[in-house]
Amino acid sequence: MLRRAAVLLLAVLFGSLSTGPAQAAGYRYWSFWERDGDRWTYATEGPATARPSDGDVQGFRFAVSADSGDAARPRGTATFDVICARTPARDGRKRVALVLDFGTAAHAPSGETPPARRTVCASVAPDATTAEALAAVAKPLRYDTNALLCAISGYPAKGCGEQVSGSGTGGKDTSPEDASPQDASPESAAPEDAAEGTAGGQDDGGPSLGLLAGGAAVAVLGAAAIWQTRRRGNG
Repeated sequence: MLRRAAVLLLAVLFGSLSTGPAQAAGYRYWSFWERDGDRWTYATEGPATARPSDGDVQGFRFAVSADSGDAARPRGTATFDVICARTPARDGRKRVALVLDFGTAAHAPSGETPPARRTVCASVAPDATTAEALAAVAKPLRYDTNALLCAISGYPAKGCGEQVSGSGTGGKDTSPEDASPQDASPESAAPEDAAEGTAGGQDDGGPSLGLLAGGAAVAVLGAAAIWQTRRRGNG
């Protein structure tokens, strides 16, 4: 009886060892970015409180991602001089360049097609927030009851930050972040994205599940050997 129980426990333990880690859940949402030199950085505050300066470049990207380390950056060249070339400076106003990347068909909600990426220059009051700049050039906007930005220029028509099962890192691009959307391959990680992503493997809080399961397997094997020895001695 004990031998049968030991075999059963071993089967369970080795089955758990061979099972890979579950994929992280992904969420479909608009991420908010700021341009720092020639790179995008994930914004540290939301568009409703961020107050860009005259000459700033900011971006929004719609995609499926698990967290900020996994989020896809806006694609395409993003320079203030180009985006705001046709918007002259005015006294009492500031200009904010916005990159609106509606993402790829792979990340679009069912039945919806993402619009083409576009850039716009918002001329707003000096104390305007990013949300106000966005509202000036990309209506209609849609927010949920928690003030989460759900849609830009009406896209997507429904949904807001919903969880997408079986997805977690699908938002990254193989091309450099300034490649045109037509040249971007949306599903694989670029070296730059991979370097900034969240690290996998065990955390620093203790041994991994595989190590614990392995130790238990050794203990079971030892118990089975002792039982066999005692049985032969009593036989």
